[in-house]
Amino acid sequence: MDVKFEIGNKEYSCSIDHPYDISIPVLFNGEQPNSYGVKKAAAMAVETGDFIGDTRRGGSCNFEEYRLIPHCNGTHTEGVGHISLERIPVNEILNDVLIPSTLITVESQKANDTVDKYIPEKNPDDFLITKKILEDKLNTADENFLRGLIVRTLPNDDSKKKRQYMKDLPPFFSIEAIEYIVSLNVEHLMVDIPSVDRTFDEGKLTVHHIFWNVKSESHEVKKNHSTKTITEMIYVTEKVPDGKYLTSIQIPNFRSDAAPSRVFIFSLISS
Repeated sequence: MDVKFEIGNKEYSCSIDHPYDISIPVLFNGEQPNSYGVKKAAAMAVETGDFIGDTRRGGSCNFEEYRLIPHCNGTHTEGVGHISLERIPVNEILNDVLIPSTLITVESQKANDTVDKYIPEKNPDDFLITKKILEDKLNTADENFLRGLIVRTLPNDDSKKKRQYMKDLPPFFSIEAIEYIVSLNVEHLMVDIPSVDRTFDEGKLTVHHIFWNVKSESHEVKKNHSTKTITEMIYVTEKVPDGKYLTSIQIPNFRSDAAPSRVFIFSLISS
């Protein structure tokens, strides 16, 4: 089915029948990406009395308990409740159904080769996504398709679906880079790394704070707090070209600071 829509007094159309899925499925008890070395996501058959929730073991149906840590076990979407004292559920923040978005592909830069900053101080082995890297990709971007920004990092291969990030520390965003993203009025940031901040950052989460307009190292948020979201640990295959898309971020109705998510992007037929 094709749909037509208008953004910025310009008409577009797209097919909603064949979207790209840019999320990583959770393979319970299978290979998974992992950050911070937490326990893997797992599924366990419920057993009570004579009942066994596993048809392979003679049960009448499959009836399982699932355990996971959304921030570490795969694609997840989070809101300002991730850093606030107030418990602000992501399901109350994410209300956009279709998000005009831009996909870009970037290659991070050795931290000491750039003037961009980070708090705490950069380490020699850090790799940064800098303001200039983003500017080079977005200086001609259509502002009407920057409500969502999808960032694919190089090198890019399907090892991201099972990467152990304690062994392979990922790049992260500089202060100038996230300030630039904020200046573009991006509401939904989607990245293929486990965090927009450095893996070991003394708990400061500097980039998260800037994106959600929360004072550095504070957990206090305003009554009219940010409704922006960050989606981490996506995976965008090479067959998906950079450009403009409609995006749908789908999450379970969890009252939690973050939730596992499935992200679809829809190609434009014409523009």
